[in-house]
Amino acid sequence: MDHYQFIFNSINKESKEQLIALLDNIGFEGFEEGEEMLTAFVAIDKFDEIEFGNIIATNSVSYSKSIIKETNWNKEWEAGFEPVTIYHPVSGIPFVAVRANFHLAVPGVLHDLVITPKMSFGTGHHATTYLMIREMSLLDCKNKTVIDFGTGTGVLAILAEKLGASKVIGIDIDDWSIDNAKENTAANGCVKIDILKGETITAGINGDLILANINLNIIIGSLEVIRNACNIDAVILFSGIMLQDRDHILSVLAENQFHINKVVTKDNWLAISTNL
Repeated sequence: MDHYQFIFNSINKESKEQLIALLDNIGFEGFEEGEEMLTAFVAIDKFDEIEFGNIIATNSVSYSKSIIKETNWNKEWEAGFEPVTIYHPVSGIPFVAVRANFHLAVPGVLHDLVITPKMSFGTGHHATTYLMIREMSLLDCKNKTVIDFGTGTGVLAILAEKLGASKVIGIDIDDWSIDNAKENTAANGCVKIDILKGETITAGINGDLILANINLNIIIGSLEVIRNACNIDAVILFSGIMLQDRDHILSVLAENQFHINKVVTKDNWLAISTNL
């Protein structure tokens, strides 16, 4: 599948985060952040020119546009991908390293994850994935069933198995993400992960830990489905939500009987730990 590549220049950090959230809502699948620069990717057949134009008009950003052939994606990605290490928020030890297969293993880290993101979202570089990984470090996943709703690269599903989950189900709507998540789970030697294609969590699939790192609109629209997928005493982690939407999402969660345990933030993004 060919993709459009958009490069936005002279864009500050706050505007960059806002633009990522808006583009994610209209089907963009991958982002690379640089110094005052953002590169964004969207499948050509999913590109909504009208919605994109509205976003550009509202935010007054300049950009360049090009076509990236499917076979060229890895070269584009490898040129800018660097390993990332995420530390345990309590002990301070190196908890997770996310790297490509052409990087050397990070010494001393508890969980070394090898990820090739292609067009999929989720390497630990973005604040939302970072926050989800940090919160997972504080949970007991042993012998639990974990649902990763919006799995992207599969990085959170892979970590769940590494943390002792007995069964992990990764769900995504995008064909590219499905293929990518399967490749990454295999590359990490995972045997307890099922990657499923779907817009939502299918009835009958239930978990002890629900991971939903998606975006505000999908989260709000999926709350009933997520509730129905929860086992007794399940923990639900939400991310993909901007700080400016904090009051709104907390209000909606409360209205839907989600108990808020914790809210953590990084770079204009937040993650929320909840239960029922």
